[in-house]
Amino acid sequence: MNRRTSHRTHPRGNADTDSQPLSAAERRGPLIVTEDESLLDDLLRLCAAAGTEPEVVAAPPPPASWEAAPLVLVGTEAAERAQGAPRRKDVLLVGRDQDDAEVWRRAVGIGADHVLILPDAEPWLVDRLADVAEGVGEPALTVGVLGGRGGAGASTLACALAVTAALTGRRAMLIDGDPLGGGLDILLGAERTGGLRWPDLADSRGRVNSGALEESLPRLDALSVLSWDRGDRVRIPPQAMRAVLGAARRRGGVVVVDLPRRVDDTVAEALAQIDVGLLVVPAELRAVAAAGRVAAGAAMLLRDLRVVARAPFSSGLDARDIARLIGLPLAGALPPEPSLADPPPGSGPPGSSARGPLARFCAQFLDRVLPGAVPEARPGPAMDPRGRQGSPRSPRFPPRRAFPATRSPRTAPGV
Repeated sequence: MNRRTSHRTHPRGNADTDSQPLSAAERRGPLIVTEDESLLDDLLRLCAAAGTEPEVVAAPPPPASWEAAPLVLVGTEAAERAQGAPRRKDVLLVGRDQDDAEVWRRAVGIGADHVLILPDAEPWLVDRLADVAEGVGEPALTVGVLGGRGGAGASTLACALAVTAALTGRRAMLIDGDPLGGGLDILLGAERTGGLRWPDLADSRGRVNSGALEESLPRLDALSVLSWDRGDRVRIPPQAMRAVLGAARRRGGVVVVDLPRRVDDTVAEALAQIDVGLLVVPAELRAVAAAGRVAAGAAMLLRDLRVVARAPFSSGLDARDIARLIGLPLAGALPPEPSLADPPPGSGPPGSSARGPLARFCAQFLDRVLPGAVPEARPGPAMDPRGRQGSPRSPRFPPRRAFPATRSPRTAPGV
């Protein structure tokens, strides 16, 4: 049942056809506790659809199986005999009778997290089982970055956040949500790196396997990048954005999405899955006025939207003034970094210079929005063969090159 996925396997498809490689610990399937043959047939069918192999036992369940399973499904008819099992998380009570007045009492008796009534709860249950098959843990912190006006530096900040997350040892993915931005792979120096681009994923829908998605994208060390090619396709259907971004979030770590200023149906799908939004606003009166309109559209779908005020502050407006005029909280002020406007030959992507103000801003922001996280130390300056300190950029990211001529749930009721 656990089929391996090659490096360039296309992630589009059903969950039962694109499982990722699993570790020995992740290969353990859910535990089914039932003696109802009809219910068991349904649960086995749903497990097969999710790409996982369950262990099936009668009640009372063996203690070792009960405690070790990543997820436990208890049939309503077996709940009474399962009440002696130790209390634990991830226990679901599953039945078919919508009018069973005793179902909630049974759920409390076994400490169930949810009561699922089939067939209505089948889509939710398949997603939960697929999470088990993929070894899904905590969802990624997802940060969306928008520009208050054209050329505000939103793409640069998005790249720097993703690079910073990768350099501090976190799983990181950068998603280019702006089809007219030219492609973030160019900004990162990854335009010649093999992997899928947005047009390859335009037909994605439903559940996309998160491991297969990560393996199929261009990678720069620990950073995965989903960008645009140089073709003429400039629109992704909303359902593709929903499916792909949902898969990216399930993989954990940090996901950064570079977004356009105009909110259409596809951008709305992205905003609905974003945890924190950053609106980059240069310290100019016209930029503040334009950013107010961008904020009004994004704030209808994004509850946590903050201002990043970009220096220089030569117009009489400081960072607090800008945030106050737009009516949003201030995430911080971004000092100028001259090398970004005219990067020297061989320079790394935004955020790769550990001593730069952009990298420091990103590291401090991630430390604030990832409570409890203890990031690894950032790499120090690169060393030349004689042991002397050279460029402060990390050697793990390639230099930027010239422009190439290539194309390339519904939640069940809780107890």
